[in-house]
Amino acid sequence: MLRSALAGLSRVADTLAIAANVVGTLTVLGLVVILNVDVVARSVFNAPLKGTYEIVQLAVVFIVFLQLADVVRVDRLTRSDGFLNLLHSRRPGLTATLRRIINAISAIFMGLIAYIMFPEFIKMWGTQDFFGVPGVFTVPWWPIKLAIAGGSALASIIFIIKVISAQDRPQLIRAPEHDDPKSSGPKS
Repeated sequence: MLRSALAGLSRVADTLAIAANVVGTLTVLGLVVILNVDVVARSVFNAPLKGTYEIVQLAVVFIVFLQLADVVRVDRLTRSDGFLNLLHSRRPGLTATLRRIINAISAIFMGLIAYIMFPEFIKMWGTQDFFGVPGVFTVPWWPIKLAIAGGSALASIIFIIKVISAQDRPQLIRAPEHDDPKSSGPKS
């Protein structure tokens, strides 16, 4: 029963992580459009797009926390695994235990970020506090606070699932996808 509940929670968390990643990717594409419009407006019309600086600042934070959970889900979070990869050949059990400890600590830190940011989201939602230059360009803070709280909470849940299910299997350093030895060589 616990295994099926964990599998169900994992499916829901994975689906949410993928959806948040899609939103983050669409935000990147929107940011590219905004920056290109700003460059053309500056160069051709000598009239920069108002708020570009503020949009870029907020979009970077928004993108990072929307894509964080999916990065954790697919084990692509930047961390140094060199020691664990060396240890794996001699002590695979110890390596797996160390990976679970690292995931548990990561879950705690992500949970703390979510715990701290959720009340800030509620406060910003209620006050309608804005970021930017009044009269020129302003945006509300609450979407960013929600992205930070939600992304951190979802990453924490995925880390917890990895700890409980030992899902983070000991893996050696992966070769980049484009360096696949099976696909190298002359193409016929």
